[in-house]
Amino acid sequence: MWYSTAGCIVMLTLSLLMAPLVAPAQQTAKIARIGLLSLASPADVALWYQAFRQGLTDLGWIEGKNIRIEYRYAEGRTERLPDLAAELVRLQVDLIVAVSTPAVRAAKDATTSIPIVIAAAIDPVRLGFVASLARPGGNITGLSHSQPELVGKQLEFLRTLLPTLSRVAFLGYSSGGRVPRPFIEDMQDAAKRLGIQLQTVVIGSVEEMESAFAALSSERAEALIVQPLFIGGLEQGQRIADFAVTHRLPTISSQGGFAEVGGLLSYGPDSLALLRSTAVFVDKILKGAKPGDLPVEQAMKFELVINLKTAKALDLTIPPILLFQADKVIQ
Repeated sequence: MWYSTAGCIVMLTLSLLMAPLVAPAQQTAKIARIGLLSLASPADVALWYQAFRQGLTDLGWIEGKNIRIEYRYAEGRTERLPDLAAELVRLQVDLIVAVSTPAVRAAKDATTSIPIVIAAAIDPVRLGFVASLARPGGNITGLSHSQPELVGKQLEFLRTLLPTLSRVAFLGYSSGGRVPRPFIEDMQDAAKRLGIQLQTVVIGSVEEMESAFAALSSERAEALIVQPLFIGGLEQGQRIADFAVTHRLPTISSQGGFAEVGGLLSYGPDSLALLRSTAVFVDKILKGAKPGDLPVEQAMKFELVINLKTAKALDLTIPPILLFQADKVIQ
């Protein structure tokens, strides 16, 4: 009886001695830090990032509890991305989520060790971000979409809208001196297949936008495709949409939200679906997976959005077959 009581006293004493050690260990459990690098501004992507956070929550990652997200926005200015990426590296985040092709490039240039998850980018193999879709290698993986297929569909939609279409303009953006050659090459190939003449205008700053539209009008372009990078944020997208209406140019872009701010058509990957899927990659990497071992996934869901208000302003009637194909119609 005495031995049992003494044993209990010893166990109780040990428990009391260990309790202060256990509690701090629980309190100092590691909080994962995610760097989110975006070309856009906070207001432009609030809804999309809500979907990203919800995706993380569904997987058990709750902001402020076991993860912390460091948001860095370039406000539509690509030249800011390298400094923002370097800042995230200095913070020693556990991984970087890069939203847009320029953000991926900036993150790639900033680190070869911190995992990078592509939330949205075109043809990462072609651009040299990964070795292959199946075996990315290195520190980058995530989601992508095929640019040739995308621009081909955009031209088809414009041809359906304007059956006699013979001349289309492409408005591109030279980021840091880099001419968007993949976009131009894909546009040229798709236009050639459809017997459409392509006019290309590449500018280096938003200040050149008005003169660019004047040039497009003088060359008698019948429709316009806008590189999504050129839009950057929704405020700039609205400016482009306004210029397009003023110059009587039916315009399409793969930038999410373009039709919602006044563009005639938008067709591209479902941004909300991409960001929800991005959360899955983040979850796997935070649980120990190596990005180079995670195959890059291709976007599966695309959306066609039509703005009927803009169509009316352009005196255009949207063909029923195009309305039938639309995922969303803005009245």
